[in-house]
Amino acid sequence: MATADTGDGGTLLDQLRAKGTVRLGLAGEQPYSYIGKDGEMTGSAPAIASRIFKELGVDSVQPFATEFGSLITGLNSLQFDVVAAGMYINPERCEQVIFADPEYQMLDAFIVPKGNPKNLNSYKDIAEAGATMATGVGYAEIGYAEEAGVKNITTLPDQLAGLLAVEQGRVDVFAGTAVTVFNVIKETESTKAEATKEVTPIVDGKPVIDVGGFAFRSPETNLRDSFNRELHKLKKSGELLEIMRPFGFTKDQMTTITAKEKCAP
Repeated sequence: MATADTGDGGTLLDQLRAKGTVRLGLAGEQPYSYIGKDGEMTGSAPAIASRIFKELGVDSVQPFATEFGSLITGLNSLQFDVVAAGMYINPERCEQVIFADPEYQMLDAFIVPKGNPKNLNSYKDIAEAGATMATGVGYAEIGYAEEAGVKNITTLPDQLAGLLAVEQGRVDVFAGTAVTVFNVIKETESTKAEATKEVTPIVDGKPVIDVGGFAFRSPETNLRDSFNRELHKLKKSGELLEIMRPFGFTKDQMTTITAKEKCAP
C-alpha cells in the first residue's frame, strides 16, 4: 500500500477504510505489543489501536512482528501502516516519523539478582559498581546508561532474555521500562531475581520522564490527526486507562504531555 508525499496530508486513512484492515508493527515487548501464549496479538498498543481504528472505520487490525530496532525502517518501507509498540518519542525518531500524542508516561526499573547484592538503584550506581548491564536493542535505556558512564552494556532480544541473563549471572542488571520489568517478574514468579523500584534517568543533569505513542509515516498527517482526535476522546472519558489497566498501567502513567513537546530538541 504505497503512499506518495503529495503534501496534502496523505490518503492512507481512506485506503485503510476501503481495505478494512490496518497492519500494526509490533516488537514483542510486554506489555506494549506482543504475541501472547495463544499465538494471538495482544498488549496495550494493539488494544488501543483496535478501539481507535474501529472508530475510524477500519474494523480489522493485523499484526506484523519485527525487532524493535527495525520498526521505523519497516514502517517507512511500507511493511506495515503504523508502529503500535509503545515507542518512546524523542527528537531523533521525530526526524524519521510522525507521532500521535503519547498514551502513557514511564520511568525505568531494573531486574537484579534477589536481594540486589550490588545495590543498583540508578544508572550511576551501575557505572560506579562497574556492573554489567543488558537492555533491549534500540532501547532508550542504552543512552541513559552511557550518559551515566556505564561501560559494559549488552543488548538482548527482550525482557525475558534479560531476566534469564540476570538469573544465570551473565549480567548484573537488566534495564527496561518500569511496567515491562514489573510484569516479567510478576508473570515468571522468579525466585532468583527481583525488580527495583522505579528509576528516573538523568540527562544533562535533569530528570527525564519518557512518553510512548503510535508512529506514522511522515506524509500521513491526516491519519495521525484523526487518530489523535480519537485518542484524546479516550483520555478525556477515562476509557484509555481502562483499556491499559489490564496490562499493568496505572493512573500515574497517564499523561498530558504532547508529541510536539517531546519532539523539540
